Formats: sequence, C-alpha cells, structure tokens
Amino acid sequence: MDALFTLTGGHISPIFDGCKDRGIRVIDVRHEQAAAHAADAYGRLTFRPGVAAVTAGPGVTDAITGVTNAFYANSPMVLLGGRNPLALEGMGALQDAPQLELLRPVTKRVDTTLETRRIREVLDASFRAALAPRMGPTYVDLPMDVLMTPVDPDHVVAAGGQRATVPPGPDPDAVAATAGLLAQAERPVVLCGSGTYWSRASQELDALARTAQLPVFVNGMARGILPSDHPNLLGLSRKQALRQADLVLALGIDFDFRVGYGRPPAYRDDVAVVHVDPQPDRIGHNRPVTHGIVSDVASFLRALLSHDATFGRTKASPWLEELTTEEGRRREARDAAASSDASPVHPLRFAREVARWADPDAIVIGDGGDIVAHTAGQVRVDRPGHWMDPGPFGCLGVGAPFALAAAHVHPDKQVLVVYGDGSFGFNAMEFESAARQGLPFVGVVGNDGAWGEMKAFHERVYGSEGMVAQDLTQDVSYEGVVTALGGYGQRVERPEDIGPALDRAAASGVPALVNVLLDRGFRRESAAAYGA
Repeated sequence: MDALFTLTGGHISPIFDGCKDRGIRVIDVRHEQAAAHAADAYGRLTFRPGVAAVTAGPGVTDAITGVTNAFYANSPMVLLGGRNPLALEGMGALQDAPQLELLRPVTKRVDTTLETRRIREVLDASFRAALAPRMGPTYVDLPMDVLMTPVDPDHVVAAGGQRATVPPGPDPDAVAATAGLLAQAERPVVLCGSGTYWSRASQELDALARTAQLPVFVNGMARGILPSDHPNLLGLSRKQALRQADLVLALGIDFDFRVGYGRPPAYRDDVAVVHVDPQPDRIGHNRPVTHGIVSDVASFLRALLSHDATFGRTKASPWLEELTTEEGRRREARDAAASSDASPVHPLRFAREVARWADPDAIVIGDGGDIVAHTAGQVRVDRPGHWMDPGPFGCLGVGAPFALAAAHVHPDKQVLVVYGDGSFGFNAMEFESAARQGLPFVGVVGNDGAWGEMKAFHERVYGSEGMVAQDLTQDVSYEGVVTALGGYGQRVERPEDIGPALDRAAASGVPALVNVLLDRGFRRESAAAYGA
C-alpha cells in the first residue's frame, strides 16, 4: 500500500506514526464514509486493497456505508477500526460499540487480535481474503492498547505467506457444451459484469466477440473492457436484445435489477443461459442456468476460444446487424434531444457537452441518478477502469471520495465527477480535503432542483399532486461552496458555456466545480428499479 485514507482519532494514532515511518501517504478526509469510499476506489483502480483507518465507535459506524458499497461492488479493501482498550472492555469506555458484529454481514472477513505480536499475521489474512475471488472488503478491529504496546520484532508472528495467484479454471466439458450452444444460437447475447474487469479479460472478450459476431453489453466496472467504438459493443438496444435472445453468456455478472433479474418478461422462457463466475453461490442466483461454470472470466474465455472451430462462423451476423440498426435508430432520437439550445439546459444536451469535453483518457466518476444515466450513455470510455460509479448498492456521495483516490493513483490523468445536485451534498466537504492535499479534479453538477429520479418514481406511482420531499432549491451556489473550500467554481445557464467553463475549471489547478442549471421539466423514466 502507498496510501491510507482516514479521519484522525485517538484510537488509531499509532497507525499514523507507522505510516510516517514507512513513507505511506496519509490522505485524511472530513467524514469516515469518504475514507471508505476512497479506499473502495483505490481498490478498483489498482487491483490492490485500498486501506482506510477510522476511530472507534462513530468512526466505524460512519464508515459502514462505504464498506457496504464496496461489498456489493466486489472492491478489495481493508478497513482498520480503532477500539477501546482491552483493559476497559465492558466498562462503558468512550466510543465502545459491537464493531465486529456490525461489520460481519457486509465484509468477507472480520478479525481482531489481543496481542501486538499477532497484528501482522491478522493483517496478512485480511489482505488475502480481500483479494480472493470474489474480491471484497475485510475488517480488522484494533484495540488501542494493543496498538500502543511495544513488541520485540523477533517475537512478531510471521505472516501466512503468499496468496494463491492461479485463478480457478473452467470445467472442460462445460466449455465444450458452451461452444456447441454458440454454434447453434441465432440470437446470442454476451452480458459482461464487473467480474470481466477483475479478471482483465479485454483481449479474450474482443477475440470472442469478433470471432463469433456476438453483441456485447456491459455494466459495472466492465465499462471500458471494450472501447466505445468497438463494432460489437452495444448499449441502447439491450432490452430488445435480452427479450429476444436464445442464448445468454453471463460473464462475471449478477442477475440483479440492472439486467431484469434474469427472468421473464425481460427474457424468453426458453433462453439458454451460461453463467460464469468464480464464486459458486452466485451462479444461478435469481434464475436457473443451462450451464454454471465456476471460473474467472478470462480463463473461461481462453478455454472457449480453443473451440473456435466449432462456433467460428457468421450465423449470428444478421442478429448483430439488426441490433446495430436499432442502436442507430435510438441514438438518432437521443441526439435530436441532445441538440437543444434551450436555457436552462436540457439534460441530454448537458450530457453531450460533458462527453465532448472529457479527455479520451479521463477517469469519469458518476455520482447521481438520472443525470449520471444520461451522461453514461454518451461519454466515451475506451479503457478498463476509466468509468466508476457506486455499483449495485447505488450509494450517493461517492464522487469526491472516488476522485481523491483517482487523483492520487493517476495524477497525470483528468479526473471528472458528474454530479446530481442531490448527490453533491453528501460529501461536498471533501473538496476541502482535495484542496488541502493537492489532489485536483473537476466536478460538474447537473442541477435540476430536485431528487430527479425519485420525483419521476413518485409521479408515476402517486401522481403529480401533493409532491412531498422531492424538490430542492435550484438557486443554490454550489460553485460558491467549492470556492469557499479552496477550490474554483462557476455557474452556467447556457449549453454553449459548459465546455469553456470546464476548460477554466481544469486550468485552475485546484478542485473545481461547474454548476449547470438544467430544465426542471424534463424527466427520465426511471421507476423500474424500484419495482414500479
């Protein structure tokens, strides 16, 4: 590790002293949730566990939201939590809480140690658990007196050794059967989730898609696994493709709300499904599968490509052409709305301007609801790890914390956060953290003065009369907040001013925010995720 994300606290002070001695950068934030989110992002960007340290009691409970987000996103991270001294156990010490019990449901492993000499051993086990498939967060409870007790280096218990690095390989018979299904399928679809990213399967996926002429759809951290202009990568036609598919290759993906739970009417009753995942109990979750294959995605694809003589044909080409045509039709309709010159700005025009401005190699972070969905559909993501959003937990507030980690890991890249005006408020104080520590990034707020996604849901279910808790004040100087925190801010009301404002924000060299006022009347249909 080369960075620790934290908020200071007496229970964990010895950790800071150790970081100073070891040359580990301490990036301190204004809320423990932000420390956990930053560690989540660090894990996603580096494939190494991000590490956060928080003080006992409220420090740990504040971090739980960030840990839970990492848990559902399968991000490797280790949370270190301070704890009251063992000598005061059960006596009502300051900030006492049942921390192991609180963290157990949303981590892969929780642990503690009562002996200073065993800290290294416990940490090693936690790091290995965080990296084991599926990856995820772990938690270590560290009593204050254990941390502060000197120990002879000769008495330190040795760590457990190197972790296994060979990924699980697929069953050869199941791979051969999958090749046979591909050879017969006329409407195959490939669904790629974050497991495709974690197994670094870009080359293998590209080879399979081109060889078998397969349409590919991605979500989660799989954005960028194929470049945006890849001929087989589709997006706008996904619902149509899944409803008509006769074969679905589900690669490192969960059948959750993002893909219709894998069930009719989103899928055909008779669709064949091959589900590949390194974690056996995720296979077949929410729906039966034709073949369940326990493997990392890259290993499976390499094995499947060895059968290219079986399926290496163009039977699926008409299907791919049909979906590509549908993509074009939908894109034309979207682009017509994105050409609006209205002021306040149409959300799709906002998305177009932001997408045009973003550097091709930028790390783009989505923190919001509808406005992030609009922008995600237009921004180019050509490399793995260059799009980050909360993931399936849908946690607002990741923007600035993710940006802190991204600016640390990739100081040479443009880091851009796309905010809703609601989500901006969750961790806005982290602009001060970024300014104080020289970690600049650019944020842009799509400000429609509402909890837009929730407002659409409320209108659909309850009608437009009597709106409750859906509106925000649009005329808030979010840019002024950032300026007061040591950054740069600008307000924009016309679409043609968005790009120049973003240029000035990036040139400022400090954390910056462009606050764009949007048309309050436009609503995206977004109620499906809530079962409406």
